[in-house]
Amino acid sequence: MKNIYRCLSVILLLFAAFPFSAHADTYTVSGTVSASGTPVRYALVTFYDSYNFSIKYSAVTDSAGAFSLGQITAVKKGTQLPTDFRLEQNYPNPFSSSAAISYDLNKQSDVKVTIYDVLGREIRTFSVGYQSAGSHGILWNGRNNFGKVVAPGVYFYRLQANGQALARKMVFGVGGNKNSAFLPGIVSSQTQMGSDPIQDGPARPLSSSESFVVTISNTDSTSPIIAQTQIGNIVVQSDTSFSLSVTLPQAIVYLDSTRQIIRGFGGANALIFRPDMTPAEVLTAFGNGNGQVGMTILRLSISSDSTQFAANVPTALAAQDLGATIIATPWTPPAWMKSNDNISGGYLLPANYAAFAAYLKSFADTMAAHGVTVNAISVQNEADFNASYQSCLWTATQFDDFMKNYAPSIGVPVFMPESATFSHQLSDSTLNDPAAAANVAFIGGHIYGDVDNNGNVSSGVQYPLALQKGKELWMTEYLINSGNPPAYNSLDTGWTGAIQTAKTINDCVNYNMSAYVWWYIVRYYGPIDDGSLNSGNTGKVTHKGYVMSQFARFVRPGFYRVDATANPVSNVYVTAYKDGSKVVIVALNMSSSPATFPYVLQGGTATSFTPYVTSSIKNCVQGSSVSVSNGSFIFTLDPSSVTTFVSN
Repeated sequence: MKNIYRCLSVILLLFAAFPFSAHADTYTVSGTVSASGTPVRYALVTFYDSYNFSIKYSAVTDSAGAFSLGQITAVKKGTQLPTDFRLEQNYPNPFSSSAAISYDLNKQSDVKVTIYDVLGREIRTFSVGYQSAGSHGILWNGRNNFGKVVAPGVYFYRLQANGQALARKMVFGVGGNKNSAFLPGIVSSQTQMGSDPIQDGPARPLSSSESFVVTISNTDSTSPIIAQTQIGNIVVQSDTSFSLSVTLPQAIVYLDSTRQIIRGFGGANALIFRPDMTPAEVLTAFGNGNGQVGMTILRLSISSDSTQFAANVPTALAAQDLGATIIATPWTPPAWMKSNDNISGGYLLPANYAAFAAYLKSFADTMAAHGVTVNAISVQNEADFNASYQSCLWTATQFDDFMKNYAPSIGVPVFMPESATFSHQLSDSTLNDPAAAANVAFIGGHIYGDVDNNGNVSSGVQYPLALQKGKELWMTEYLINSGNPPAYNSLDTGWTGAIQTAKTINDCVNYNMSAYVWWYIVRYYGPIDDGSLNSGNTGKVTHKGYVMSQFARFVRPGFYRVDATANPVSNVYVTAYKDGSKVVIVALNMSSSPATFPYVLQGGTATSFTPYVTSSIKNCVQGSSVSVSNGSFIFTLDPSSVTTFVSN
C-alpha cells in the first residue's frame, strides 16, 4: 500500500510533446460557428496540433459567428520515436462522460494502467499488454471493474511499463465536460451504439498528417450558450475556411424516473416573537393566484404558556381553509419542566418527559377544538443551539428515549430533531432504534451554516440513513442573511438575496427534501413585507415571495420530483416534477446573460408549456405558450431569473 501512495504522489505539473522529425506548412484559416443555423457569437475556437498539443491557435467569433486565426503552422509528423517515458494529463479534465489518457513509450513495453480512488483503492485496471515504442492511449468511461459508474470525485491514474511508473490526478463528474473525450492522436478502438459511442479501452494513434483537433467553447459573452464541442482530425493542407457546427446544451427531464414526494413550500407564523398575521396576509401567503405566494405549509410556534395556545387559531384556520398543512414547534417546554427552571437554555428533565408529551398533546387538542388539525408536532426547535432566547438543549440519547417511550402519547405525528444545521448526529440513534424510529413521522431540520454566500446548500445536508429508514426529509426553517454576524438591519431584501433563496430551494429539493419552510412569512426580509424600515410596502409580496411562488404555486403537494439535468450550463440549475400527466420544470439562471437551450422530455411527453418568470423586474409574469416538438422545446431564460414551465 505504501508503494501505491508513493506512486500516486507523483503528480506531474507540466508536460511537453515528444520530439519528432517533421516539416511544416503555413496556412490561413478562418470560418464560422453556428448552432441549429444560428450564428454563435463570442465563442472561443482553438485549433490544437494533433502531434504537439502544446501548439495551439485561438480566436473568438464575432457578432456574426465568424472567426479568423490568421496564419497557422500545420506540422507533418515524421518517424522519430519518443525519447522519454511520459504520461500526459487526461483530457478533458474534469470530465463526466469519458476521458482520454495518452502516454509515450520510448521502448517496447508491457503496459498496465490502473485507476485509483483517493483512498488508494483500485477502481479500474487496463492490462494493455505489449506495445511498441510510440504514442499510445486509453479511454476511460468512468466505470469500475464491475461496469458500474463511479462516484464523482478525485481519482488517480497510474501508468506502469518496463519497470517504471508515473501517476496523475483526474476529476470525474464534478463540473465535467459532458461530451466524450477525444485527445489529439487518440481514437477509440472500441465503439458501441447508443448515446455514448465511446467505450473505454485501448486506443491507437492517428496516422493522418497536418491534422488538428478543434475545440469550441463558451466565453463569458457567448450567445447562445453552447455545449463544449471537440472535432477531431481536421486536416489543413491549404488556406481553408471551415463551417463549424455545434450543439446547444440540453436539460433532459426523465419523466419515468421518480424521486421524493413533494409536501409543499411554506413559512412560519411564530407568535412567541411577533404579531399574528392579518387575514389579508394569510390570503396573500396561501392563495394560489396572481400576486399570491401559493404556500401550502404553515409552521406555528407552541408557546411555553398554555393559555396562549388558542392565539394560533385564526391564522391556522384560515390557512387550513386554503389547503395548508399545519405543523407546530416548541421553542422550550414550560420553565418548571427544565433543569434550570428557565425558558432559555437548560434541558428537559427526564422525570418530566411524560408531562411534556401531555403538554404537546394539549396544544393539538386545543387547536382541534377550534377546528384546526395539527398535522405534525416537533419535539424541539434547534436542540443543538444554546440560544439566549427561548430554547432548550437535547442530546441524541434524550431524543431516542423520548421518541421511543413518550412520542406516541402526543396523539399526532411527531417529527424531529430540527437541528440548526441539519445535523445527523441528533437523530442517527433514534433512526437506528426500530422502536423509536417507528414513531418518527419525518426528519425536520434547518440549514443555517449549510449555505455559502451564493446560496449553494452543502451536500452534507443529504441524509441517506433517514431515507433508508423510509423517513421523508423536511427543511423546516431558513432565511438568507448578510452581515457578519448577521444583524436584523443588514438582512438582504434585494434581488441578490431573492435569487440566492431560489438556489437554496433548488438544492434542498435536489437533496431529496420533501418540504421547504421559510422562517417568518411576514417580515421585511421574508416573502411578505411588514413595512419595517419605512419600506412603505406593508402586506406586499417581496422578491423572495415571488421567487418562492415560482415553486409553491405550481409544484403542489402530491407532486413528485423527477430526475433532470441539474446543471446543463454554467450558472443554470434545473429541477422537474410531475403529478400524473402534469409536468412542471423550474429553471434558475444565476448568470447575468440570457441562456438558450432545449428542454428534452424522456419517458413521457407534453404538448406545450406555459412559462412564468420572476426576476428583478418581473413578478411571476406569465409568458406565451411554448410548443413541444419531437419531445423537446427551446426557451431563452432571462438573465438572473427563475422560470417555471407548466405543462398544458
